[in-house]
Amino acid sequence: MLGTLLAASAAAFLLALLSAVTGFGGGVLLLPVFTALFGLRVAVPVLTLAQLSSNGARAWLNRRELRWPLVGRFALGAAPFALFGALLLAHAPLAALKRLLGVFLLAVVAWRRLGRPPGRPGERSFVAVGAASGLGSALLGSVGPLTAPFFLAYGLTRAAYVGTEAAAALTLHLSKTAGYAVAGLLSREVLLLGAALTPATLAGAWLGRRIVDRISDRVFVGLVEVGLVAAALLFLAGR
Repeated sequence: MLGTLLAASAAAFLLALLSAVTGFGGGVLLLPVFTALFGLRVAVPVLTLAQLSSNGARAWLNRRELRWPLVGRFALGAAPFALFGALLLAHAPLAALKRLLGVFLLAVVAWRRLGRPPGRPGERSFVAVGAASGLGSALLGSVGPLTAPFFLAYGLTRAAYVGTEAAAALTLHLSKTAGYAVAGLLSREVLLLGAALTPATLAGAWLGRRIVDRISDRVFVGLVEVGLVAAALLFLAGR
């Protein structure tokens, strides 16, 4: 059990570091790791608890750059749909949804690289972004890559992007946690694992914030796009 916890903590640290630099990616990559270590039924709620601490830390470390109107709009859609998705977790077919998300992410990156990026979305559109993210995150564990193109298209980069995305994601993870509790998925094992992994996620978020300060906007956007492609391939390869 100690070896499993150490492996999970190491993965949580490295992927919290990745999330703190690119704004997403940790949850997508942690889910298969946690599933291998704990089984899917435990992995999804444990991942949510780990993301609560990771996103909370990123939002706090970048708090001066947050775009609160976007966070509020996002939360309006995310909270109810995340709660609904959490209650559906035990019954929904997920394979087709993962593949659809993978195709969407590849299309977005191709569109941006061809010099035809999507237009700047309005603040109201983030209600719909939040709703799709809340439902997908509750069912798939994490869909951070789904929100990235919209925050980038709005014009956010580096600290503003990372902090705003983290604060927005925090609202849906809180709703997911409530839904998992109602569904009886927050067992004693899940709560203990979530608490044990918190120090590693906080340390990764802190180190990642220092790295963001040292890279240019161009490098940052490039890293995010590489992460989008990697996440898309993982979704397409998953079962």
